[in-house]
Amino acid sequence: MTTPVNNSGTAALSEVLSQIDLGPTDSIQFAFAKLQLAQAQICKNSATEYMKQIENVQKEQEEVAEMISQARKLQNDCKTKQGNCSWDKEASIMPKEMADWMDQRGLAYDKTGNDLVNNYDEWTFNIESLTNYQESISNKTQTLMVYLQDFISQYNSYLQGANSAISNASQVLTAVATGR
Repeated sequence: MTTPVNNSGTAALSEVLSQIDLGPTDSIQFAFAKLQLAQAQICKNSATEYMKQIENVQKEQEEVAEMISQARKLQNDCKTKQGNCSWDKEASIMPKEMADWMDQRGLAYDKTGNDLVNNYDEWTFNIESLTNYQESISNKTQTLMVYLQDFISQYNSYLQGANSAISNASQVLTAVATGR
């Protein structure tokens, strides 16, 4: 079942309700079950969106880890060229792809001399910038996971409420049919 979504990415309650068929809903229990199932579907849709966001953030985490590894290698290359690679000694060049990647994310990196040549200390600054970004991504992942868990919990609660209402309605109908 494909559910239409509103601007926030989740289906509106009325849209979901129109897609659920429990048969005649003269019974309050069936009407309540239908409402609970609709709420469960909305929670499921929201959880799915959060899972997609988490997936994207995890891809970003892999990219930043790769950038940090590459930056450390370049810093070590700089260090081995001239012992300690201070301002007046050897430096290594930041690849343009790395600079573009950092620019796209608004990350700071050393631009002394308006070039991509970095000495050991400049690489330390660049690595700190990447590490700070990595930490912010990690925090974002944790926040998204909390929201995801919340929606899963709500989904389970709504589904349990729907099942309980359907069970109660069935018992009432059985009792009416058997004259108890």
